[in-house]
Amino acid sequence: MFKAMLMTLLAGAMILGTAGAIEQPVPAAAASAFKDVSVSHWAYQAINDAVSKGYLKGDGSGKFRPNDPVTRAEFAAILARVSTNENAGGAAAFSDLAGHWSEKEVSEAAGKGFFSPANYANGFKPGTPLTRVEMAKWMASGLAARDGDYKQAIEDTKDTIVPVTEYYKGGLNKADYPYVSIMLGTGLMSGYPDDSFGGGKTTTRAEVAVIIQRYETTQTKAPKVFKGLNELREVGTTGTNLRTVIPAYQYAEGHELKTILGKDVSLRNNTGKVKIYHYIFMSGLSADQTGSIYGRMFVDTNKIFFKNSYLVFIDSSVIANKEGFDLRSYSNGLKYRLQGGSRVFGSTSDRFGYTTLPSEGPVDMFKKGVETRFWSSSSVERNLTTGNSEIESVFADDGSYGAILLQK
Repeated sequence: MFKAMLMTLLAGAMILGTAGAIEQPVPAAAASAFKDVSVSHWAYQAINDAVSKGYLKGDGSGKFRPNDPVTRAEFAAILARVSTNENAGGAAAFSDLAGHWSEKEVSEAAGKGFFSPANYANGFKPGTPLTRVEMAKWMASGLAARDGDYKQAIEDTKDTIVPVTEYYKGGLNKADYPYVSIMLGTGLMSGYPDDSFGGGKTTTRAEVAVIIQRYETTQTKAPKVFKGLNELREVGTTGTNLRTVIPAYQYAEGHELKTILGKDVSLRNNTGKVKIYHYIFMSGLSADQTGSIYGRMFVDTNKIFFKNSYLVFIDSSVIANKEGFDLRSYSNGLKYRLQGGSRVFGSTSDRFGYTTLPSEGPVDMFKKGVETRFWSSSSVERNLTTGNSEIESVFADDGSYGAILLQK
């Protein structure tokens, strides 16, 4: 009888080992001995590190399953293990987790601020593969629960430009801008080679091993140490990344560039009016080193840089005041270097889906009385050539102006 009971218990253990595979502990010494993770695997070191610390576990049969998508339950358990957040207390109630292997750790992850039961009113659905945008929201929320400045960063990036293809082409909800921004800005997550974020895609267990390694470090750092996040925050709150990217330029007191954003700035001879919405500056000297998180959005490998100037990309619109207004009318009408410029050359506009000026000026791009919005490229001085200062200004029709100042 004892033998029969023992066989029954062993059979049960085998069943549990399949159903709740991630929960089967693997000793640290065996972390590098998974049958399906060779030393040449691209995530070998990250997997080894995560397993040795107990953040991720094997399936109980000697396999790690690196290519399996991570589920909600699995990632919640991982976050509960890696996070040093305080648990706010109060058991999170999810109707479909009673008796589930992840019940305790999902509740702990919720208590540490990664998500709320209110986000899953219809059940947590623990076996559901976690989407990338959901992962971004969880990690950003966890950081915000730990550090109030991350919470402020979420607020600051609600209206930012997110440098992924979905920003213009669609596929990213505006409500998700802050969470994706926190991921991109800190480097916790990145886009795909085609510059998409892929918010609806899932993430493999191998990829999670790498991401969680980053999270372990990121949670110990203040958001201000991440330049990319500072850019995204500045763009979200001021419409430009100037101060983060080119600190050598100062604003004339009381005349930040945001002062004139969205206002009419007339072209010469009153042929039309320009409205400016964003400025994106680059401090680098090559396509590989643009000095901005927005580099790939505006610069491709064929872009020519000049050592004596900084690139600036301008998001603006034109309303023509006359029939027959064309590209030459626009170019000849510009009064300031920061009012507009030439087309954004290369493939970036097609790749990211934004409008830029044509190489030649068809009359039909502009219509009298109709607002036409596009990105253009201009520049400002990198070095002082004469005198003690260099100033670039833009005057709006209402008398206000924005000005940036470069001094010795």
